[in-house]
Amino acid sequence: MSTTLTINGSAHTVDLPDDVPLLWVLRDELGMTGTKFGCGVAACGACTVHIDGEAVRSCQVALADVWGDVTTIEGLGQPENLHALQAAWVEHQVAQCGYCQSGQIMQAADLLSRLPNPSDQDIDDAMAGNLCRCGTYDRIRAAIKTAASTLQEA
Repeated sequence: MSTTLTINGSAHTVDLPDDVPLLWVLRDELGMTGTKFGCGVAACGACTVHIDGEAVRSCQVALADVWGDVTTIEGLGQPENLHALQAAWVEHQVAQCGYCQSGQIMQAADLLSRLPNPSDQDIDDAMAGNLCRCGTYDRIRAAIKTAASTLQEA
C-alpha cells in the first residue's frame, strides 16, 4: 500500500507495509541517514524526529501512525543555514563520537519551541531520555542555553 508523507517540507510516497517503523522508512527507503538507530525500544533517543513539531522516537512510530509532517535533522538546518542549535553545537564542540547528536538536537529543538528560556533543570528533564555514551551532557546543556539566547535575540 502506498503512503505519502511530508518530510522536511517535501512529499514522499513509499510503498511499504503499514507497520514498518518510521525510522526505517527514513533511513532505508528515503536515504535520510541523519536519524540514527540506537536501541529500537525508544530508550536512547538517537532516532528522535519531530512529527507536527513534537519530538518522537521514530523507532516506535509505525508508518500508518504518522499523524503529521515529519522533520528530521536534515530538515532542521543545512550547512549554509544552520539552526541556532546546530551552530551552538559546533561552538561548544558538543559532539565527540557524534552518534547521538541528531537525536539530541531534535529533542532540544522541541524543548526550545515550548520553553524559549529553559533553566538547567528544564534542560536536564527534557533531555533525560537522550543518552550520550561520551558523556557530553554539560556541553549539551551549554549549547542549548546558547541557542536559546540566540533564538531570543532573533
